[in-house]
Amino acid sequence: MNDRAGWLPRIVGHRGAAGLAPENTLEGLAAAARLGARAVEFDAKLSADGVCVLIHDDMLDRTTDGRGPVAAAPWRAIRKLDAGGWFGPDWRASRVPTLAQALDLARAHDLQCDIEIKPSAGREVETALAVVAEVTRCWPARRRKPLMTSFSRLALAAARGAAPRLPRGLNVWEHPDDWAAAARDLDCGWVICADRFMTRAWAGAIRKAGFALGVFTVNDPRRAATLWRWGVGAVVTDRPDLLSTGR
Repeated sequence: MNDRAGWLPRIVGHRGAAGLAPENTLEGLAAAARLGARAVEFDAKLSADGVCVLIHDDMLDRTTDGRGPVAAAPWRAIRKLDAGGWFGPDWRASRVPTLAQALDLARAHDLQCDIEIKPSAGREVETALAVVAEVTRCWPARRRKPLMTSFSRLALAAARGAAPRLPRGLNVWEHPDDWAAAARDLDCGWVICADRFMTRAWAGAIRKAGFALGVFTVNDPRRAATLWRWGVGAVVTDRPDLLSTGR
């Protein structure tokens, strides 16, 4: 693996442990740690007033009891929302955490982080710079650096410019013709692909090009075993418990 790739283990909890706890919450990250995960992936987006929060969608509606765009909601409003009731009544105390809170929990549980920069439209550079600033402020210099990933090439370029020593990964959907050129241009160590489009040939091409390979989202232990045989370095999963036990 090249030096710019940083490090991820074979099993990475998706949005914490999204099959067992509400995604992108502290409870979900802690659940992944209890299940033996050594790394977690989560999404970072900006509130209206520039606070980095953990949420995947552009809208609040699916994973909170709020309504409307995340980018239009200030942190003082987001922090009061129920971020767990949609998943089950026992999770109603869950809240949308800040990136700083997530990094604190990850440090406490000795978790490596795959931070997906998930900007709202038009906030690609702003979001990347805010994420990098929080990581630089919160993450101990002596520990393995978190991996910065994104589908947004603008965001990755901004992250590279602000903190070139933080490792980066290009997220891709389907099989874009320019994946290799884009990953090289952005000085990415990882290419992280959707499982539904992953083939043995593409896995081989990514590895031959010198990139570490990640695949999302994989919840079948047999599929994970196949991917590992193909040389996949990290599998992102909603169920780290199933992949770690092989059930």
